[in-house]
Amino acid sequence: MPETDSNTPIPSIQPEIPVPSTYGANNIQVLDGIEHVRMRPAMYIGDIHSRGLHHLVYEIVDNSIDETLGGFNDYIFVSLNPDGSVTVIDRGRGIPVDIHPEKGKSALELVMTVIGAGGKFDKGAYKVSGGLHGVGASVVNALSEWCEVEVYRDGKVYFQRFERGVPQGDVKAIGSSDQRGTKTTFMPDHLIFKITEFRKDIIVDRMRELAFLNRNLSITVQDTQGEIEVFHFEGGLKEFVLFIDENRMGLLKEPIYIYGERDSTIVEIALQYNDTYQENVFSYVNNINTQEGGTHVTGFRKALTRTLNAYAQKNDLLKNLKLALTGDDFKEGLTAVISVKVAEPQFEGQTKTKLGNSETQSIVETILNEQLSEYAESNPNVLKVIIEKVKGAAMSREAARKAKELTRRKSVLESSGLPGKLADCSINDPEHCELYIVEGDSAGGSAKQGRDRSFQAILPLKGKILNVEKARLHKMLENEEIKTIILALGTSFGEEEFSTEKLRYGKIIIMTDADVDGAHIRTLLLTFFFRHMRALIDAGRVYIAQPPLYLVKSGKEQQYAWDDDERNSISDSMKKMQKGKANIHIQRYKGLGEMNPEQLWSTTMDPAHRSLLLVSVENAMEADHVFSTLMGDKVEPRRDFIEKNARYVRRLDV
Repeated sequence: MPETDSNTPIPSIQPEIPVPSTYGANNIQVLDGIEHVRMRPAMYIGDIHSRGLHHLVYEIVDNSIDETLGGFNDYIFVSLNPDGSVTVIDRGRGIPVDIHPEKGKSALELVMTVIGAGGKFDKGAYKVSGGLHGVGASVVNALSEWCEVEVYRDGKVYFQRFERGVPQGDVKAIGSSDQRGTKTTFMPDHLIFKITEFRKDIIVDRMRELAFLNRNLSITVQDTQGEIEVFHFEGGLKEFVLFIDENRMGLLKEPIYIYGERDSTIVEIALQYNDTYQENVFSYVNNINTQEGGTHVTGFRKALTRTLNAYAQKNDLLKNLKLALTGDDFKEGLTAVISVKVAEPQFEGQTKTKLGNSETQSIVETILNEQLSEYAESNPNVLKVIIEKVKGAAMSREAARKAKELTRRKSVLESSGLPGKLADCSINDPEHCELYIVEGDSAGGSAKQGRDRSFQAILPLKGKILNVEKARLHKMLENEEIKTIILALGTSFGEEEFSTEKLRYGKIIIMTDADVDGAHIRTLLLTFFFRHMRALIDAGRVYIAQPPLYLVKSGKEQQYAWDDDERNSISDSMKKMQKGKANIHIQRYKGLGEMNPEQLWSTTMDPAHRSLLLVSVENAMEADHVFSTLMGDKVEPRRDFIEKNARYVRRLDV
């Protein structure tokens, strides 16, 4: 900026956009809470698709959970009703219905219509709480076509109905009852949501999770067919860990359980070691899943590493190990659930699911250090098993380090060189580049010829990649196909070196054949990305291509079909154009190589017409459960999973 003396006038800058001469107070639009929620729903529930829809249920349930945390409720009933509405019932104290002294309205109406009205702000009512801190019920009400609330308290039943957040009358007593609690029924507004059909499996996963986290609570879920599932776990977090590890071989007779309270913070931890090479740590604050971790997880890791390391040194359990143990060595085969109850949680991070309270770290560290030290002294045999597992991880880490050095010397993991089989694109802007990971040379050849080489790169794989669920790090780095993928992506590998900022492609698209082998290769690739490049999935970078399953032809007319129903619909339609005289020919594509380059481009690779399936993780715990079932060593759980889900299969290779 040029220097000026105090006598030099500073020129005024005139805006190029004219300001209306009538611009005044009447131009300022003021929206009340309900109107703002309906205009900007994503600000409150994340989105207006499946995630946001199910979030409505969680908000009402969270109010009941808060009653549980306060010691006032032990039961929640969730019903997915045939008409598309949802009912949530609890046995808590019931929302107050008396008139608020300042607002002149019933407390129930205020809770359901005013953003920020609720007992969560009064520490005398709730010591800890989850949800949206007082805005949950009003947000659900605002985004519902209608909502009805029944309150059972003081020997009476009270009722109030709302339509799109607006009360349809005052609260009124409609009967008497010796029960207590709240019953809320709401119908999601089809004017707001793109999807209004609730999925039972999503609701069940969350309710099961809440039952694990609150062992004094029983949760019943009823679906539209009237089928009921009940979740109640007296073992709490110990049973949670056993559920997560049910498809793995545990190394301990039972999980280690830690519980402690300090400065109004409650700490609960359950941990177990198993015979796999993955780490699974799930953390919660006031029942909220903190997917990004935070200070409670940092305190857990520090205390676990320091306590176990100190015990091993003290008892001479590392005498044959020539390496110093690091925090990473204690992660292999570890499954843990960390649950803390904090009076005033401070969340940060991109999705507001990372705990930032600095005091929580020291509290978790202190409690875990004290109790784990006592456990170690009383259970020496268990500690020997754990330390042997950790020593194995340390030796594997060293082997992986040597493997990395060796491959770097061969320029295998260096970004300066690319794999020879990669047909790269010509532009280098990652946001506009795509990498197709394709099964086999035949499909790779068609894809290379059919692609738009300016922005689409093709990486053909030879055979099936290693099942990383059963392999340690150094074995992975010896696998040629995995090394090729790492090199092509450019992200490097390992916790210390991996970086999404180095990613060379904005979209990573898995494209495999529509048969059993193709499905297996796709699952192997997804396992690799989920276990070792999870950040790419979280960033929305991984996709699955959707090539057509059939080509339906009649004379010169031809159409593609992506499933059996579409095939039948097209076939029937062709017969009615041609008055039943159509000679229908149906070609089933089992392999991508069966399509010529033009067909592959027009159906599967052309951004204007293709259909891509985004790979996302709504529930990390459930995703881990599925991968360990499908790719682990135990056969029985895999068979049970296939039998249970066979009816959902859309593409079956016979």
